[in-house]
Amino acid sequence: MKTTNSPAVADAKVLTQTTVYSILFTISFTHLLNDMLQSVIPAMYPLMKDSFHLSFTEIGLITFTFQLTASLLQPFVGHYTDKTPQPYSLAIGMGFTLAGLISLSLATNFIAILISVSLIGMGSSVFHPESSRVAHLASGGKKGLAQSIFQLGGNAGSAIGPLLAALIIVPHGQFYVIWFTLIAVLGIIVLVKVGNWYKGHLELRSKNKAAVAAPQRTLSKGRVTASLIILLVLIFSKYFYMASMSSYFTFYLIDKFHVTKQQSVFYLFLFLASVAAGTLLGGGLGDRFGRKYIIWISILGAAPFTLLLPYANLFWSGVLSVIIGLIISSAFSAILVYATELVPGKVGMIAGLFFGFAFGMGGLGSALLGKLADETSLTFVFRICAFLPLLGIITGFLPNIEQPKRTKG
Repeated sequence: MKTTNSPAVADAKVLTQTTVYSILFTISFTHLLNDMLQSVIPAMYPLMKDSFHLSFTEIGLITFTFQLTASLLQPFVGHYTDKTPQPYSLAIGMGFTLAGLISLSLATNFIAILISVSLIGMGSSVFHPESSRVAHLASGGKKGLAQSIFQLGGNAGSAIGPLLAALIIVPHGQFYVIWFTLIAVLGIIVLVKVGNWYKGHLELRSKNKAAVAAPQRTLSKGRVTASLIILLVLIFSKYFYMASMSSYFTFYLIDKFHVTKQQSVFYLFLFLASVAAGTLLGGGLGDRFGRKYIIWISILGAAPFTLLLPYANLFWSGVLSVIIGLIISSAFSAILVYATELVPGKVGMIAGLFFGFAFGMGGLGSALLGKLADETSLTFVFRICAFLPLLGIITGFLPNIEQPKRTKG
């Protein structure tokens, strides 16, 4: 069998086998900026509820509109870019977010708010599939770690956003959203540079296709489909529960413990910060011990703590929210990488499907839970949502498609 040992092919092999940490941390940083800007929306809910006299149902509709636009386009963007990668679409996506922030700072009614958050959602729908592909390409085979580094940025941004909103927007008013446009501009500049690396990477790979192993599927189509459905059910349980926390945890604390708006946002920050920390743990542990086991532990393992939360006092509510965030957040990186291994060669489509479904479930959950809160109470909502992690038991039906990686000793 004839082999090619040219420098170009050697470069291509090195390219696919080397973890490019500089790109991973750069794309993670832009994920931080992207999700920081998105998280300004729920952090503004107490302010918007008072300013525009909104019901919990209308608060849920705001989240639903944002998540809908952030979710529906993602699988289509991912499917298209699997065939025709678009390195500079990342910067374009951030441009949509910039437009949405400007619109949100100037919104004068409920409809204007919905239009604003839909623009921010569109930016997210363009950003996530291609940025996940960049993380995959820069992974050097350490897919779980790469996805966790990428997700760490997003979750850190989701935690920092509400804190900044509490310091900047809540005390001064809605118009101060305009200051967050500077973050979007920074994101566009950095993403253009990422796009340059992405474009060069694709050119080298296309010239040396022989050096890049062709992905192969090892399971039947029916087994793959069933496994994807199980993973989507797990995403449903995770993000429906996350919707209760991200959209209504502040209101729950205000209603039950009579904390101030700023104090409630601080507790939300603690929860979201724990989500960021848990994300980083999940990917690395999945690479080492197997992603199926991490998925199982991270969903089902959160159940005892979610069941206790509605009955805890203020101090223990904060502690339990941190524990829940650490455990439940470790699932997504493992789920996403597991799914890309089920359907090799379709990173963009799978990332778009799973990010989109996650956002969609978050939005639908927020809308339905808001309606339920109006008709019952926030305490009742949290008691019902506490049972969602029990769905993690179905992880046992997933096939074992990988062997645990162990260190040499």
